[in-house]
Amino acid sequence: MLLHWLALLSLAIAIYFACELFVNAVEWLGVRLKMGTIAIGTILAAIGTALPESVVTLVAVTMGKTVQAKDIGVGAAMGGPLALATIAYGVSGYMLLRKKRGPNPLKGVDLSQLARDQKWFLSIFIFKVALGLVAFTFKPLLGYLFFAAYGAYFIKEMRADSEKHSDFDLEPLKLQPNKPVPSGWAVAVQTLGALIVIFISSQLFVAQLEWLGPKLGISATVTALLLSPVATELPEIMNAIIWIRQGKTSLALANISGAMMIQATVPSGLGILFTPWKFDGPLILSGVVTITAIVYLLILFKLKKFNPYRLTVAASFYAIFAIGLFVLG
Repeated sequence: MLLHWLALLSLAIAIYFACELFVNAVEWLGVRLKMGTIAIGTILAAIGTALPESVVTLVAVTMGKTVQAKDIGVGAAMGGPLALATIAYGVSGYMLLRKKRGPNPLKGVDLSQLARDQKWFLSIFIFKVALGLVAFTFKPLLGYLFFAAYGAYFIKEMRADSEKHSDFDLEPLKLQPNKPVPSGWAVAVQTLGALIVIFISSQLFVAQLEWLGPKLGISATVTALLLSPVATELPEIMNAIIWIRQGKTSLALANISGAMMIQATVPSGLGILFTPWKFDGPLILSGVVTITAIVYLLILFKLKKFNPYRLTVAASFYAIFAIGLFVLG
């Protein structure tokens, strides 16, 4: 048992340092691609950090031989957005509170764009939850709509963010610390290398949780919906911690909102295509709690009450989900 706890700690540390390398490299990659600051977070960083859970869903729904294996894929598609909407935002709020004594930590953050992203996410997420409550013959074909929705979001983000990311205050690339402007190959190698470490470490982290859950008396369903998503969303959480610590709050929040859009579309599209996409009690609960958390954030935006303290409260919705899951289960 002790070895498994040590393994979890070691893997979490590995993910953190890999994310340090990733955020350092992905900003340089964005500069070389002449992308805007927000697009680096919502597109580049989000695609990279959303790979673990997307691959989990892809493998589970396309190669799984049992109903349980496919259920894991559906659970990953629902659990990922839940963890991002609650824990990731809550951790971001906590990190911002720690910076409260300095300049306004939300200064320079485009809250109107963040609100628009959450509205996009909410509309798509409600639709995918509704599909889980009904059954009809052509439902699998609707999976392609989710891929199209992400394509539309991708184009919107790339066009909307016109201000190019500057290399003025960027730290030197870790792989080439003595070069003011790193080589293209070095940026690519560091980005891909960090992603490989993040991917492998995240999968091993999930495997450790899947072993540890039953040992702690936690059912497979609870493990799949409650613990595994936290592991697969660790990269986004770690990125948020690193970027906020560096004073780059816009990138941190953009990474979370961009990853949420991927989670609402790509894994969901795969699940709808290759599984019955029929929800039971725990899956419905995860959908309701995720929707509630996003509505809470949108109310804060509407009332102009969005601040680090209230953002931290988002994590409490995950606690509510955990309590509800144990009551159901």
